[in-house]
Amino acid sequence: MTTPAPKSTPGDMSSFNILHGFVEGLVRGMRSSFLADADYHHLTQCETLDDVKLNLSETDYGDALADMNTLIPTGLQKAAVQKLVTEFQYLRTQSIEPLATFLDFITYEYMIENVMLLLKGTLSGRDINELIAQCHPLGMFKESTMRSIPTFESTPRGYQDLYQTVLVDTPVGPYFSLFLNETAARGEVSNVLEEVEIEIIKSSLIKYWIEDFAKFVDCLGGETATIMGDLLKVRADTNAINITLNSFGTPLNEPAMRASDRKRLYPALGHLYPAGTSMLGDVGDEDELGRVLELFPQYSSIWNVHAAGGSDGRSIDDAFYERDVQMLELAFEGQMHFGAFYAYVKLKEQEIRNLVWISECILQQQKEEIHKFVPVFSFNAPWRAGSKKSH
Repeated sequence: MTTPAPKSTPGDMSSFNILHGFVEGLVRGMRSSFLADADYHHLTQCETLDDVKLNLSETDYGDALADMNTLIPTGLQKAAVQKLVTEFQYLRTQSIEPLATFLDFITYEYMIENVMLLLKGTLSGRDINELIAQCHPLGMFKESTMRSIPTFESTPRGYQDLYQTVLVDTPVGPYFSLFLNETAARGEVSNVLEEVEIEIIKSSLIKYWIEDFAKFVDCLGGETATIMGDLLKVRADTNAINITLNSFGTPLNEPAMRASDRKRLYPALGHLYPAGTSMLGDVGDEDELGRVLELFPQYSSIWNVHAAGGSDGRSIDDAFYERDVQMLELAFEGQMHFGAFYAYVKLKEQEIRNLVWISECILQQQKEEIHKFVPVFSFNAPWRAGSKKSH
């Protein structure tokens, strides 16, 4: 008679290090690869992109940029993303269940982004090779699958064929199936522009992914459920706020479509759910949205950044990024949970955005704008600077 494997949750001291200790050690070691405050200081002092490349040669990006003769922002972004993908795939090959599935869940978001990029690109008649080159490497399917996605019509029947022929065998197939079933159950004929319909599909798929991911981490239990659960709640709230804000001036903001179409795009979780998302479904302009968010302290300050009209040089996206970086950094502080893997990917994405922003400012000679980025693990971050002042 064989002894059954011990049942434990990620975060259980009795088995976590046996099962996942090596991979967790890797990702915590990778934390040292983030650019330091001194690196950002040197980069912002650069006058040319050659200077940027020279400064980055002394960082963890040195090898990734070594073969690049001339540095351009798009080339820098591509090399940095590919470096992240290589690191992520190494972590994935070293992992076992349930961490392996957790890491797969991270990639599903990029798969959805790629599918929608291909569908939206073909609407505007762009070349398939150009579109595939823009797809995120973490969300790639087989090339035959990627090339077949844009061949379907942007109609309810075309989406049905796309699912049954291509997406049914992909990890994001179940989300597409949920969207088709929900649309069929409502029995409504689409009365919005194709471009708007694509955005509705994308928001629906992301909603299903967030809900599915949250359900998975909740089943894992332990610290993973606590830390990742909160990260996904905030992600769901961010989506709900952005969907509402971006709907103003589009058919989605028409009174008839607020309840029927826009409201169903909000994820069924988060700090705003259910009272806040119910109120968001009824707002028709920015003033009404602001009044709803004032009821939620964690979002009222973010909304005030937007209401100020960028007077301090920040947009609402910048405020979201700052809040996300703070939460993701905190995910590294605990031990024996999977949140650090998600945080690593998202913080590296922020670092890549920073590098692209700095290089674009230098290229366009907009040095006065160069400091408008959100550094990662910075000793000068507002939440750290504030704590230092209070002691």
